[in-house]
Amino acid sequence: MVILDLLAGSNSATDAAIAGAIIGTVLVFYLLIIAFYILLIIANWKIFTKAGEKGWKSIIPFYNIYIVFKISWKTMYFWISFGLIVVGAIILYALGGAYTVGGQLYYTNTIMAFIGGILMFVGTVIVFVDYYWLSKAFGHGYGYFFGLLFLPTIFTLILGFGKSQYVGNLGKSKNLLQS
Repeated sequence: MVILDLLAGSNSATDAAIAGAIIGTVLVFYLLIIAFYILLIIANWKIFTKAGEKGWKSIIPFYNIYIVFKISWKTMYFWISFGLIVVGAIILYALGGAYTVGGQLYYTNTIMAFIGGILMFVGTVIVFVDYYWLSKAFGHGYGYFFGLLFLPTIFTLILGFGKSQYVGNLGKSKNLLQS
């Protein structure tokens, strides 16, 4: 609103220049984000093709995560993780009775909220274990796993554009707690 006020209600060239600089900066920022996102899409496409999957599968939300589980571990764990997160969210917010007062989140049923939170946590841990198997599927170890865990965007770019080769789904024959 301030920018529009500057443009509409000012005859000053300085105010117009400031507003133009702000708009230009925001535009450049969003163009850089879009360019980075396109680069990430291309990296995921390359990861999928390295693993023998069709690259277009990497651009379909939800399905691309399923394929990552397929190339690195077992799709069964994708469904378990997805189910735990969805059921946990339902329990947490619906049965836990979530409501806000003054921006603070409260629960009427703390036990159900706790159970829902635990289910969501376990589902997320399963996704993290899949990061480990993804690093193994491309010939890397724990270091790369921690990179995928804490800096996923950077390590996805490295995996896609780097020299890593797909060595196979090493987690397919392993159970959840085996490594």
